[in-house]
Amino acid sequence: MGLTIAIVGRPNVGKSTLFNRLVGQRLALVDDTPGVTRDRRRHEARLMDLRFDVIDTAGLEEAKSDSLEGRMRAQTKAAIDEADLILFVLDAKSGMTSSDLNFASLVRKSGKPIVLVANKSESKQATAGFYEAWSLGLGEPCPISAEHGLGLQDLRDAIVAAVGRQKAFDRTETGKQNRQSDNEFGEKIDDPEAEEPAYDPTKPLRIAIVGRPNAGKSTLINSMLGQDRLLTGPEAGITRDSISVDWQWRGRQIKLFDTAGLRRKSKVEGKLEKLSVAETLRAIRFAEVVIIVLDATIPFEKQDLQIADLVIREGRAPVIAFNKWDLIDNRQETLARLHEECARLLPQVRGLRAVPVSGERGEGIDRLMENVEMIHRIWNRRVSTGKLNRWLAEITAYHPAPAVSGRRLKVKYITQIKTRPPVFVISCSRPEAMPQSYLRYLINGLRDSFDMPGVPIRLTMTTSDNPFAGRAKKR
Repeated sequence: MGLTIAIVGRPNVGKSTLFNRLVGQRLALVDDTPGVTRDRRRHEARLMDLRFDVIDTAGLEEAKSDSLEGRMRAQTKAAIDEADLILFVLDAKSGMTSSDLNFASLVRKSGKPIVLVANKSESKQATAGFYEAWSLGLGEPCPISAEHGLGLQDLRDAIVAAVGRQKAFDRTETGKQNRQSDNEFGEKIDDPEAEEPAYDPTKPLRIAIVGRPNAGKSTLINSMLGQDRLLTGPEAGITRDSISVDWQWRGRQIKLFDTAGLRRKSKVEGKLEKLSVAETLRAIRFAEVVIIVLDATIPFEKQDLQIADLVIREGRAPVIAFNKWDLIDNRQETLARLHEECARLLPQVRGLRAVPVSGERGEGIDRLMENVEMIHRIWNRRVSTGKLNRWLAEITAYHPAPAVSGRRLKVKYITQIKTRPPVFVISCSRPEAMPQSYLRYLINGLRDSFDMPGVPIRLTMTTSDNPFAGRAKKR
């Protein structure tokens, strides 16, 4: 087992800034507003020659256990239980507070090794706060500046001294996961003539859970995991960060991304909410399958349709989950109506999979995941060029391309150039004149003939170069 470190402290002392510094990425949201972080976030980190897992936590606050702050405090306690070492962070610039004294006592009772970190020590006003920190009785404070990267060598030495060299350097090397670049759209096909490769059901899968605020996304993930891993409650907009958690379903490794609820653009206010929306969009781009969670009691609001359209335009494989199904009375009648509305309101992905679930009771999760695996299999589908051109000859013979400006368009050739999602290129005589209605006819034909329901299909038109263009006509 490797080393696990939890970063704890009162709100607004720079825990998330230190977390981002250690992981080398801007994963956690950072803002001057206290209480930005709510869920605990775990990630691989490095500090000089040290390799470890670090956990970012919510600020410790004194509150009742049933309040939002009390539930955030429970998440922080769970992180302390998981950790081998605790970094107790203070704000050296503002000095000691009564909350620091109370929470230092809480951390001391855990019995875990503690490193006292005096953050924001780059300021001249931090000297008094640094010496005040000695009064906590947690040993010598380690002065750092997480924002500017100062004092990290001292922090590394303090960690090694607290846990011992054997524990500090006992880190098993794990293979790096292949990450899809933000700029790359789909996966290129090396040999278009090759037959479709066999689908690998053991390959790790990335799934993002998106939806409007208070649709039950975090509750659904907690039911999948079988534990209260994410902060939930009746309040809308609890989740702010995009939190990734690892899960196994029928032996398959899955990374779930919980995201902040997406409101209408006109309703998004303040820097913090804009950052949350940007994190959600980033999670969608990095996911392979996106589960769009709808509240079954008020489904298909305008914002639900906009979220679904966003996922489709990003080229991800969408699956709809009708959550809060335990609140529905006439289930068969309601499900038939919802499927009809789904087909009518989202015609751009005909055959979209939609499954009723209950995140509160854990119902329908296996069926949901079976549909996720099915849609992921279709999203990776490849069709050989020979099959495509035989299909093209049949479909254009049945319904030829229309004539534009008195000249009939000639459709010559088709090939698939990418998967994830399927991308096809058709060679024709005048691509710019091809009507959108005929493109939709071809896309629907591809979807029906090659069994590709419920995934976005890209179809682009091109033309071959005329070898005689630009030559003077010979007499």
